[in-house]
Amino acid sequence: MAKLIQTEEETLLSEAAHGFLSKSAPVSRLREMRDAGKRNDPELWQEMTSAGWAGVLVPEAADGSDMGHAAAHVLAREMGRNLTVSPFLSTAVMAATLLRQLSDEATTEKLKQIAAGGLTYALALDESAKFSPEQVELTAEKRGNGYVLKGQKRFVVDGCQADRVLVLAKSDEGLCLFDLSNKSPGLTQKALEMIDSRDAADLMFDDVEVSGEALLGEVGRGYELLKPALEAGQAALAAETTGLAEAAFALTTDYLKERKQFGITIGSFQALQHRAAHMWCEIELTHSAVLNAGRILDENPEQATLAVSVAKARATDTAQKSVQEGVQMHGGIGMTDAFDMGFYMKRARVAAEWLGDYGYHAGQVAQLRGF
Repeated sequence: MAKLIQTEEETLLSEAAHGFLSKSAPVSRLREMRDAGKRNDPELWQEMTSAGWAGVLVPEAADGSDMGHAAAHVLAREMGRNLTVSPFLSTAVMAATLLRQLSDEATTEKLKQIAAGGLTYALALDESAKFSPEQVELTAEKRGNGYVLKGQKRFVVDGCQADRVLVLAKSDEGLCLFDLSNKSPGLTQKALEMIDSRDAADLMFDDVEVSGEALLGEVGRGYELLKPALEAGQAALAAETTGLAEAAFALTTDYLKERKQFGITIGSFQALQHRAAHMWCEIELTHSAVLNAGRILDENPEQATLAVSVAKARATDTAQKSVQEGVQMHGGIGMTDAFDMGFYMKRARVAAEWLGDYGYHAGQVAQLRGF
């Protein structure tokens, strides 16, 4: 059975990450970016790369630290606390997990660039309003030694700023996965106005020509290659969302200790104490689910689907409850833009939809449990 408490090494990593992000990426930095119309933070990403975070899942042979998924979750959780904007999930988690399955020289060079902070990725998956990665209409037509891609992908996180894009497309032989430049002729990005003030785009592929070298893995086996990366991203996003829930809860409990009504702090009201205690229990259970997912991804990744979906579903639900309770317990100021709780609520809403919402993952759990 997986150990559902942090190891000493993970605790030390958490403390180091917390100290770094508290100084370099407080929530006020997100507010400044939003007000300035910035969607990404390249300076911060270079700082994170210098700290070795970009290579957390990159093999040592490709200049990474290869610390594992549990360590990646520690970092993602701390990022969630501060609403840190970075390509960590798309690049350091999902792209690195996918590329490390391949062993050619070109892929090793890409992994080295990821670890060095010189290459970022986006994953182009969704084509409808809901997450359904195997339902693909974007076509890959064989032409000579290469392919021509035609269609559209929606809600591509980091889609405007990423250097490269991993694209799942439908060919005559089945689903294929391609790795191409985000500046390929015929590929255009339509930036989306996101409520969490981050980079996301719809991508249009208008007869985009790619060479045969852009195809990753075997023809028709694209989804099998992609699945481990998806699960790595879902679990890391669950960790980030758990950190978000913890930070929103901390804001709320601090307020309960300070706000006075009828001459006494509202934290002394038993009804609010009960609600806060229930929220604490929900967060602790979710943290255990995330730890379990990280352990299984590191030790037995082929059997991680159930643990990952449990973690993502719980984290989504817990974060929604945490921010809703936070807004309610703060009263009127909880709805104002001057207060940070709104930033947590907006990020929780976007994270709920990315890589599968509660309904998707609850359905996965039910299916895997035989219901």
